[in-house]
Amino acid sequence: MIQKVLLTPFQKFVKIESLSGILLFSATIVAMIWANSGFGNTYQSLWQYKIGFSSQNFELTKPLILWVNDGLMAIFFFLIGLEIKRELLIGELNSVRKATFPLFAAVGGMFIPLGIFLFLNQNPDTADGWGIPMATDIAFSLAILKLLGDKVPLSLKIFLTAFAIVDDLGAVLVIAIFYSSGVNWMLILYAIIALIMLFVLSKKGYFLKYFTLFVGIIIWFLFLKSGIHPTIAGVLLAFTIPIRQKIDINTFVENLKSISKNIIDKKSSEQLLLSKDQMEQIDNLEELTEKFHSPLQHLEHKLHNWVAYFIMPVFALANSGVVFNADMDLNMPLIINIAIALFIGKFIGITLLSLLSVKLKIAQLPENVNYWQIVGISILAGVGFTMSIFIANLAFTENLVFIDSAKIGIIIGSLISGIIGYLILKFNSK
Repeated sequence: MIQKVLLTPFQKFVKIESLSGILLFSATIVAMIWANSGFGNTYQSLWQYKIGFSSQNFELTKPLILWVNDGLMAIFFFLIGLEIKRELLIGELNSVRKATFPLFAAVGGMFIPLGIFLFLNQNPDTADGWGIPMATDIAFSLAILKLLGDKVPLSLKIFLTAFAIVDDLGAVLVIAIFYSSGVNWMLILYAIIALIMLFVLSKKGYFLKYFTLFVGIIIWFLFLKSGIHPTIAGVLLAFTIPIRQKIDINTFVENLKSISKNIIDKKSSEQLLLSKDQMEQIDNLEELTEKFHSPLQHLEHKLHNWVAYFIMPVFALANSGVVFNADMDLNMPLIINIAIALFIGKFIGITLLSLLSVKLKIAQLPENVNYWQIVGISILAGVGFTMSIFIANLAFTENLVFIDSAKIGIIIGSLISGIIGYLILKFNSK
């Protein structure tokens, strides 16, 4: 019973991410059909349409695609930050013993693809794309696992989620350090001061969500203007959100009993309406619930659906519309390098280092998981998509030939990884 209660939140997470993967795939197909149809010009015009606001001394106007990539994706990265903090404090990464196996897998899954890309790359102009094959798209990967149903043990899904979150942390660091340029350090200093203020309030047990939202927007704007990608602000802001509740479970239960008793005792003369005393008790219940919620967990819960069902599909729709025609200019070596780095790199990197950690007795295999399933999940991790496309946009900025080539390489590598990973897991399910 206890195990079922503990696993239910993760099972809900898997369900949300699985459906999100299906929506991502659908949005990608729609984007490619739309961009290559007779209405292709409307696709380009929509995402290049500039919106914003300006005054005499201030202007913030961007094409719609940048509002998606810089604005909506900051919320996506904020959710990633919440997930990383939760995993580090109370999840699968909160102890050396639990973190060792997914940590080794993540290290192999980041550095081997990077090494393969650099080894294969012969063009100095495309060398900046080395970060593209490092990431794993957890939504797509879990959606593929969902197709296998009960054939895949829950411990394998937890393993995939854990090392994908470490992957995300690595991708965040790569974006912050290597894909930011011309940094205005004074603006960063102002942002850090604001972050420290939120950290101090969090440590003292204060969490004011609207104040945090207001300060968070300021921090995002400071990062936007500083030269460091503003999505990093989302991750840093997430680490200021407290995880502890204001009251413990015993206090909550005792107060809940008292409020329930008062609601029953103070019945209204009108059966369909609450009495004044009952309404006051309902207000007390709302206040009690607010205190019992973990701010971090509550925000993660509220944002997850928005990110999974809206932000990520919109990102895919905005960024997957590669136009194919007879005279299109593509960089074939870049396409091949990214596809190989995603498929072969993830397969070798995750399999080699995770099984090495078992052989050295530093870690142990998850429960009910065999070696072939580790191979299958390693290949499945080559589904890079969302984060890979995001890094491709940063790596090649205005070079549309490289960006389109990188996107095609990501789609091919992800497709091959998804199909082969699925087949290996399907035929090695016991």
